[in-house]
Amino acid sequence: MKVFISGASGLIGSNCLKYFKVMGWNAVGSYFSYPTSDTVYFDTLNPDHADNFNLSDFQPDVIVHCGALTHVDYCEDHIEESEQKTVHSTKNLIELARRFNSKLVYISTDYVFDGQHGPYHENDTTNPLSVYAKHKLEAEEMVLRELTNCLVLRVTNVYGNEEREKNFVSRIIRQCLNGEKLKLKLPLDQYATPVNAWDVARAMYLLLRDQHLGIFHMASTDWMNRVELALTVLKYFPNAEYELIAETTEQLQQAAKRPLMGGLQKTRFAQLYPEFLFSNVDDFVRIKLPKGSD
Repeated sequence: MKVFISGASGLIGSNCLKYFKVMGWNAVGSYFSYPTSDTVYFDTLNPDHADNFNLSDFQPDVIVHCGALTHVDYCEDHIEESEQKTVHSTKNLIELARRFNSKLVYISTDYVFDGQHGPYHENDTTNPLSVYAKHKLEAEEMVLRELTNCLVLRVTNVYGNEEREKNFVSRIIRQCLNGEKLKLKLPLDQYATPVNAWDVARAMYLLLRDQHLGIFHMASTDWMNRVELALTVLKYFPNAEYELIAETTEQLQQAAKRPLMGGLQKTRFAQLYPEFLFSNVDDFVRIKLPKGSD
């Protein structure tokens, strides 16, 4: 299997690139703004850019689209940029998937829901609240409308190993290990289902291997708010110095509206793969601890 992954210097993309290679697939991952040693350049907004990796020579069986503008509050005031980096980039990859007769995998989010009745199943009614969420839904609907050979994987609160350690869980672990004082101001009423990017890659591999189609939710067994997520990590660092301020979403006054009772139910995937075990936040933190400290 030949797989091209856009956004492979990010969290999900890098884990997919690593896992697919472990499983013996011919996987190539691209970057746009942050190069890594194992990625090649590709601008999804300009597929004909002279410096782009040569997809025509590679002829991918699968294209995985992990790149997007994910700063939710930033998108509220940068609507055109959000549309370009989320919707237009997806449109370009749809066209490339058609050209190479490739399956397209699109990474979406639980933000396509309004957070009134989560965690959500795949067939629940969508109702995005923010600019970011509306563009993610527009892109996933375009994929499903324009292509028959496609997967849409919705995720939320993704954490795991990545070079920059930008994700919330890894950042807290790094700061604790470095002895830094943490100041955390977090919403206590925004619930989600954190999932490890490595598990997303493992699950995606199975869905691709077995040629499944349509929308799948990726979620572990954890369903918690942001305060609980931070404390789940911090309990492994009893000597950590931190200040944690828990506030409601209304008090935080974030620029973009968030789904409060969010998160995902992995209904379809669990029915297909009942023996697949997702890891949880505790599992990940234990792995990152220095030997002998747990």
